[in-house]
Amino acid sequence: MKDQLNYYQIPRDEWKKFYQKHIVPLNNQELLQIKSVNDRISLRDVQEIYTPLVHLLGLRLAAQKQLLAKQAGFLGIKPAHVPFLLGIAGSVAVGKSTIARLLQLMLQDIYPDKRVQLLTTDGFLYSNAQLERRHLLDRKGFPESYDMAHLLSFTNDVKNGLPAKAPVYSHKIYDVIPGKYELVDDPDILIVEGINVLQLPSNQQLYVSDFFDFSIYVDAQEELIKKWYLQRFEMLLDTAFQDPTNYYYPYAQGDRQAAFELAKQVWEDVNHPNLDNYILPTRNRADLILHKTENHLVNELFLRKY
Repeated sequence: MKDQLNYYQIPRDEWKKFYQKHIVPLNNQELLQIKSVNDRISLRDVQEIYTPLVHLLGLRLAAQKQLLAKQAGFLGIKPAHVPFLLGIAGSVAVGKSTIARLLQLMLQDIYPDKRVQLLTTDGFLYSNAQLERRHLLDRKGFPESYDMAHLLSFTNDVKNGLPAKAPVYSHKIYDVIPGKYELVDDPDILIVEGINVLQLPSNQQLYVSDFFDFSIYVDAQEELIKKWYLQRFEMLLDTAFQDPTNYYYPYAQGDRQAAFELAKQVWEDVNHPNLDNYILPTRNRADLILHKTENHLVNELFLRKY
């Protein structure tokens, strides 16, 4: 990884010693329920990687509150309630969603008096119909396929304590659900997960990450991510073959080898260039990089020095 001078490189065996006082707030069955398809995570991972991480987030949360109080004192006004925003970025199939759900559960357990919400930026994709009209359907997932102006406006409203509605995306139908929204109304902590949360959109004065109080990039070698992507594709076919409403149903009913060849082509034509040109370059904008190896095992972390 380049630019390591900006980060403390911390091996797993060292990281796990930073904080071990909190008891993991879930069991294996509950952990299974929050895992994404083909993701792997254990209670040991929770204790050794995510418990110290949540403690670090608690320090950042306290620092944000203290700074806001001091600034309000300087201005002679009452401190405003400003949500703490946590961004989680990384490639498709790298395990972002599982980490986001896990952190939501753990933060809610440690801070039961705080409201912790989670949303994915998938909902800010243009609908398939809009993408088709814009001749962008084969660019779905690339920066231009997202309504970044809407995402920025949404994030700005959340940060200013205003109620904001986020569109909802369905991976079952592979499209935005018309007329369905998730209301985000003045949370204490909002986790924003997506491949694009650290990207630098063109023709914008602000970036989504400008609103973040802390950001995480989930990293792994591309060959591993590609393998996880294809494994996930196989598992999705196995679960879709009896559901005609599922986007993957036609592929599950057809020739399995042909479906796999198509998935490999999608990686080469879409996921590889998107990762190489737009997602990976955002890695060094993150406050923390979680690096994964085989079986989604986090082997080292990179924490920004300043």
